[in-house]
Amino acid sequence: MKKILLLVIFISLFGCKDEHNYANIIKEDVTFLADDKLEGRGTGTEGERLASEFIASRFKKLGISPKGTNGYFQEFNFTPKTGPHSEAKFIDQKEDGSITGRNVLGFIDNKAENTVVIGAHYDHLGYGNEGSLYRGEKAIHNGADDNASGVAVMLNLADKLKKTNINNNYLFMAFSGEEMGLLGSNYFVKNATIETKNINYMINMDMVGRLKDSTLAVYGTGTSAIWRQTISSLNDDFNLVEKESGVGPSDHTSFYLADIPVLHFFTGQHEDYHKPSDDQELLNYDGMYKISDYIFSIVSDLDDNGKLVFKKTKNESESAPRFKVTLGVIPDYLFEGKGMRIDGVTDDKPAHKAGIVKGDVVTKMGEIEIVDMMSYMTGLSKFEKGSTTTVEVLRDGKTLKTQVTF
Repeated sequence: MKKILLLVIFISLFGCKDEHNYANIIKEDVTFLADDKLEGRGTGTEGERLASEFIASRFKKLGISPKGTNGYFQEFNFTPKTGPHSEAKFIDQKEDGSITGRNVLGFIDNKAENTVVIGAHYDHLGYGNEGSLYRGEKAIHNGADDNASGVAVMLNLADKLKKTNINNNYLFMAFSGEEMGLLGSNYFVKNATIETKNINYMINMDMVGRLKDSTLAVYGTGTSAIWRQTISSLNDDFNLVEKESGVGPSDHTSFYLADIPVLHFFTGQHEDYHKPSDDQELLNYDGMYKISDYIFSIVSDLDDNGKLVFKKTKNESESAPRFKVTLGVIPDYLFEGKGMRIDGVTDDKPAHKAGIVKGDVVTKMGEIEIVDMMSYMTGLSKFEKGSTTTVEVLRDGKTLKTQVTF
């Protein structure tokens, strides 16, 4: 009877391996994590605790072993930053005003020398707090794309990597505290539950749920010499937008700063970013499955390549101009044309008041020609609060001019 039962289970699992069923499982994971009951998964909240237990239960069902300091969990205490120029600080013990975050770690031990880390943050903004771009009444920020999407893809990869590609071990991580400053990944790198010198490379997924026009951004392509050739040769489905830098606003940065090669996958920002409207029904689940399959092909291709050689990259954020004003728009970071395309406009901000709309491409600010994100930031750096200038945008093939007051 036991053998028959195992056979039935095997057949059932095998039947779930097609793309449609995998996409359904991904959707089920996102639906749970982005439910109102979790109240936005704010770091240290009951909602985040429920999310961490769900992720741990998924690891357990997949047969992925725990690799935290307490089962699947690695908890850390910190005092949050008290202002825009302060930083959160890790502390040994809980104290008044402190917060406890919780990373979730699962491990496939193939008895290999090196380990591949595959991660995604699972915390979000709760009811908004700092970082929210929403200006209405208090509301739950469910963070379906940011970043239930990345967690669901990470879990899908954990399923795919069981008993395959055995020349590396695999550590799957759901990070806490990303929205408060990459805290969970930073804490892990400094307090790792495996030897960091044996980490082969790190793959990060943050906001991979809105694949549009097959455009996929891949960051960190300069952190190892092998990345570009690998991701290009295995790509059949995507219009790739490559960024060399290993530094960016997500958890791969913590690993890059520890001299570990990284790749970060991202499908772009949108008008629901950091707003209550980032809900599960807006995600492209078939696109998420394709991204998972693509990452799996990269991991598989590198399985017999040994340990990748780390390479430092230029920190693009350090060379970016500093600016004191904002248009109040969400840039389309995947746009490859000339100018800065707008993917969303915030109500009652300068762009909105000037009649600039989603889809407009900013081509000039004052005397500054805007050809890309760097020149856009350079343009902003020329103005102070209260300044008025002419902004030119391309809309439906026509150049429009409008006055913007910052």
